[in-house]
Amino acid sequence: MFDQILNKIDDVVWGIPTIVLILATGLILTLATRGIQFRKLGRAFRGIFKKNEGEGELSGFSALCTALSATIGTGNIVGVATAIAAGGPGALFWMWVAAILGTATKYAECMLAIKYREVKDDGHVLGGPFYTIEKGMGPKWKWLAVLFAVFGVLAGLLGIGTMTQINGITSAVNMAFDPNNQNIAFAVAKYLDTGKTALINSQTYAELIGNAAVKLTAYSWATVIGGAIVTICAALVILGGLKRISKVAEKVVPAMAIIYVFLGLSVIIMNATRIPAAFALIFKSAFGFKAVAGGAIGWTIKQVTESMQRGIARGIFSNEAGLGSAPIAAAPVQTSEPVEQGLVNMTGTVIDTLIVCTMTGLAIVLAMLNPAFSAEELKGVQLTAAALSFDLGGDGVSVQFLLMLCLAFFAFTTILGWDYYSEKCLEYLSNGRMHYVMLYRVLYIVAIAIGPYFTVNAVFTIADITNGLMAIPNCVSLIVLSGIVAKETKTYFDKYPIL
Repeated sequence: MFDQILNKIDDVVWGIPTIVLILATGLILTLATRGIQFRKLGRAFRGIFKKNEGEGELSGFSALCTALSATIGTGNIVGVATAIAAGGPGALFWMWVAAILGTATKYAECMLAIKYREVKDDGHVLGGPFYTIEKGMGPKWKWLAVLFAVFGVLAGLLGIGTMTQINGITSAVNMAFDPNNQNIAFAVAKYLDTGKTALINSQTYAELIGNAAVKLTAYSWATVIGGAIVTICAALVILGGLKRISKVAEKVVPAMAIIYVFLGLSVIIMNATRIPAAFALIFKSAFGFKAVAGGAIGWTIKQVTESMQRGIARGIFSNEAGLGSAPIAAAPVQTSEPVEQGLVNMTGTVIDTLIVCTMTGLAIVLAMLNPAFSAEELKGVQLTAAALSFDLGGDGVSVQFLLMLCLAFFAFTTILGWDYYSEKCLEYLSNGRMHYVMLYRVLYIVAIAIGPYFTVNAVFTIADITNGLMAIPNCVSLIVLSGIVAKETKTYFDKYPIL
């Protein structure tokens, strides 16, 4: 019942109007910047390691790593799998579309965040879509800024920041160390005749196995211990604030991205001859073409809509372009040129979706092309792990371990990044009252601790809903301020035609 309610809300939030709004925002900003994601991408990558000068707290590289720490997470490994499972291989195509347009969106929102940020007397910097809306659109729009900040707090606490990440980590740990759930810590029994739910121990669980009148959900010691370790580690970093988060992100994100890309490239190289067939399947699925009886080709609006919804929703979940989160990390950068950091941050969308997510998606689609591969009843990380193991051959143990390692570190840094984002939203809402922020950190850690015990579908649906609610006010502000974006961009490139 709970899952059904969430799905209905998700369908409303991520309906056609929201999809059109996000894509329209990316298109409008692409036109306003004259295709900056195509013309200046090389310059953007060259600027990643440029030494920044100006007011602020972080280097441009640190800000990008902090943003990537929040974006490269379960969305790249689990989110892609859930999108393909629900919307078919075509969902990957719509992720690409959202990413290509979203690169311009990411540039604009990060640039505006620096333009409209506030530098406090103690050197502390606060910025993001809430100030972009309030200062850029005017004080009468502050209510929209407040809405964004509220949704940002909820997204961090209940969605993308905590439960989705820890759920993905513990699922991977359990898959690697106890895939058959042989070592049960505790279980939940739902008695179908009475509707009552009870917490039971491993002995009672063993006795009830096979009882058709009882629905059982078991949690292994691997899940419990893995969740506890991640919670403790996250608490130690979160309580240290922004600089500790950025230091961890600088070290972990590049290393794990390289490992995962190496894994993905191995799949592509070993299955190079089947890549064209994989792309053909992706494009056919994206536009609703599918085989029907007699070998004819059928076209369904339902399939296209489902692929678009899942692909764009998971794309936004993964790269966060248009969501309004990355600008919060970009705001404290030590720079006097907002356009410079906007360029640097837009590379995050390319790295996250067009590279990392594509690796995952191709691995799954390549496996699906083989009739011997069965994806039935596989969800989330299980589907990704099964596809990678199938594509690479062998017993799959080493692949599962590497995947668990990548997912654990990706998701862990996402937990840290989203704590920072949601804290800044709360700081804006509370007018800088830091005792509220400290209380929020405790609640955030509690949410991490309980995250492993929610279902994958419920957790990702909650994340989709909160993401969509954040994206709406942010995209509205970006469209309204697209003229400012165009002017700032032209002025900067006229001033600095060569990097």
